[in-house]
Amino acid sequence: MKYYAHKSEDGRSQTVKEHLYSVAELAESFSIELFKEIAYAAGLLHDIGKYSKRFQKRLEGEDVRYEHSCCGAIECCNLSGYRNPVALMLEYCILGHHTGIPDGGTEIDNAYNDVTLHSRLKRGDYYKGESEYSSYRNEISPSIPDEKAITNELLESMKSEELIEKFAFFTRYVFSCLTDADFLDTEKFCNPMSERGLQADFSEVKRAVENNFKNYVHDTPLKEARGRLQNQAYKNSKTSGDISILNMPTGSGKTLCSLNIALSKLTAPGSTKKRIIYVIPYTSVIEQTADTFENIFGKYADILQHHSNYVFDDDTDEDPDTAMKLKKATENWDAPFIITTNVQFFESLYHYKGSGLRKLHNVGDSVIIFDEIHLLPINMLQPCLRGIGYITKYLNSEAIFLSATMPDFDKLFKRYLPDCTVTNLMTDMKDFKYFKKCRYINLGKTDYEGVLEKSDQYSSSLIVVNKKKTAQELYKSISGKKYHLSTYMTPNDRSRIIKTIREELEHPEKITVVSTSLIEVGVDLNFKSVFREMAGLDNIIQTGGRCNRDGKDKIGDVFIFELDEKPNRDMQNPIDIVKDLINKYDDISSVECIEEYYRRLYDFNKESIAKNSISSNVSGIDNIPFRTYSMNFEFIKEETIGIVINNCKESEELVQRLKDKDYTAKRGLQRYTVSLRRYEFEQAFKLGIIDDFGTGVFMLTNNEYYSDETGLNTEMYNDIVLS
Repeated sequence: MKYYAHKSEDGRSQTVKEHLYSVAELAESFSIELFKEIAYAAGLLHDIGKYSKRFQKRLEGEDVRYEHSCCGAIECCNLSGYRNPVALMLEYCILGHHTGIPDGGTEIDNAYNDVTLHSRLKRGDYYKGESEYSSYRNEISPSIPDEKAITNELLESMKSEELIEKFAFFTRYVFSCLTDADFLDTEKFCNPMSERGLQADFSEVKRAVENNFKNYVHDTPLKEARGRLQNQAYKNSKTSGDISILNMPTGSGKTLCSLNIALSKLTAPGSTKKRIIYVIPYTSVIEQTADTFENIFGKYADILQHHSNYVFDDDTDEDPDTAMKLKKATENWDAPFIITTNVQFFESLYHYKGSGLRKLHNVGDSVIIFDEIHLLPINMLQPCLRGIGYITKYLNSEAIFLSATMPDFDKLFKRYLPDCTVTNLMTDMKDFKYFKKCRYINLGKTDYEGVLEKSDQYSSSLIVVNKKKTAQELYKSISGKKYHLSTYMTPNDRSRIIKTIREELEHPEKITVVSTSLIEVGVDLNFKSVFREMAGLDNIIQTGGRCNRDGKDKIGDVFIFELDEKPNRDMQNPIDIVKDLINKYDDISSVECIEEYYRRLYDFNKESIAKNSISSNVSGIDNIPFRTYSMNFEFIKEETIGIVINNCKESEELVQRLKDKDYTAKRGLQRYTVSLRRYEFEQAFKLGIIDDFGTGVFMLTNNEYYSDETGLNTEMYNDIVLS
């Protein structure tokens, strides 16, 4: 009897044997040396359940229930004789290659009611039916690899939490190799004409970046200092280790400097690095960075943007074949140059499903740049740092941390990255003084009128507040030429207004901009004065980076003010620390002040940092909660719901496509979407101003609640509704 893994609509067939050997060889080729045999074994065993007659009937279209992924996992137990770490790793991966890595569970889990590793392995149907798939032995000869190398690596640290964390990472890595190989082989069979493979000539990219540096004219002391700092970082990077710390002042050119360092590592003689991954905190600023890179070296590299605001279907600038390759590359990051977000990067790293974890093996052999590293959520620091540590130690990758307000990571590195070499690229900071382009002045408690009265003394002012509602109220109080920015506005409208502001700042006419914190990172604007509502020190200094950015004025003024409103709970501790530091330091932007701020912040939150671990309350490697931990791994704590704002021709076309059941339009609509917190969504729902029209995507039905200037305001007609 012939056993088939897949049958195509045009009548072609792929045997189970062909599929297993192909997946095994692909998975092995994806893996680092330490896991090659394990990845091969995973590929060879993952679908042996398809040797069952029940599965073959199902393939022919009969309504037969058969959980084929259990069979390969059960056979790992039989082949190994006992549950050693390698066999257990294979069990997790094979059981989950369709549904995701399961929680380990316990021996008492119910065989039929639970979905843990233990429960699925003990289901009697598959033990009794073992003869159903035993025919695999006539065609393949799998074996469980020797456990010694993995065991030695796990026992390198005697701490149980480190052993469990490491085993969990190893398992996700093998799972990544297996699921990507399985998907690609199936895709090749089902769609033989499907093309993948993005390209980059990194030598030409490097030449383009270096030529861009040459175009800078060093005609002021500040510009000369910028050149010296960049040269220092570049020189020190030649001997840097796993993680490089690039702590450079705002306006000193960190982005292109880090890129030049990464390119040098990729193009160095004998380099085995394959790609650059640029990780940015927010989608609100990612497009500006991508545009900069496209303008400098886009013709020499296919740049993959992987974030919610990038649309492949409507990308008219790309060749259709390239656009399709870009779209496919988002699945597994098989690309030479990737720009993505913190959320996408780290949530993929700790995913439990193949759809997320397929990328992990391609994070290897990379130089990964983490822009604005200080914006990692405090409660996420342990898993993020651990993940970066394992990637750099085991996967032949290097990481570069960028920030103008670099946290003091020393204690955390020692605890969570004990095996990594960390290099500070800034060893001489005497040129930092040239970037002291503004002074920080504490206004204390005031009101809107007090802030605006002060801002009237300057030709251009930026006022940044903590809450979106505050920004809308303050904007109404401003006279003259004014602009507003917040996440109550769609990404499309924010991009349009930022472009307009940049153009307006070139003229001497007075302009006032009020914004939430989204303007603090990656938005290259230059104001005569900046006003920042009391917040964390990083928020204040990053906002200050928008003041006197080019250094043309002798000194710029950054005012810190407090309004008579209670801050969000998460902000109270950072604010308390800043208030104390303002009294202690003459210059709160000094390196010493920034280091003390983060030391105190991390000490205050040490318990929440320590407890966010997949190893918490885990007794052994057989009961790791892969699925549960992944589902709770959220960068954004507050649940939000997207509301489409249909206010232009492009959004109208996308909405119509969606109503016509073209669900590819969903991605394009991200540019015309505002995210609301759960209570805000419920308020809008009560007002009757949102509907999904049967599409599963909520849309604003009354555009009177949306302003192109200030965005969505669901409280606009509350008095009428309540009366």
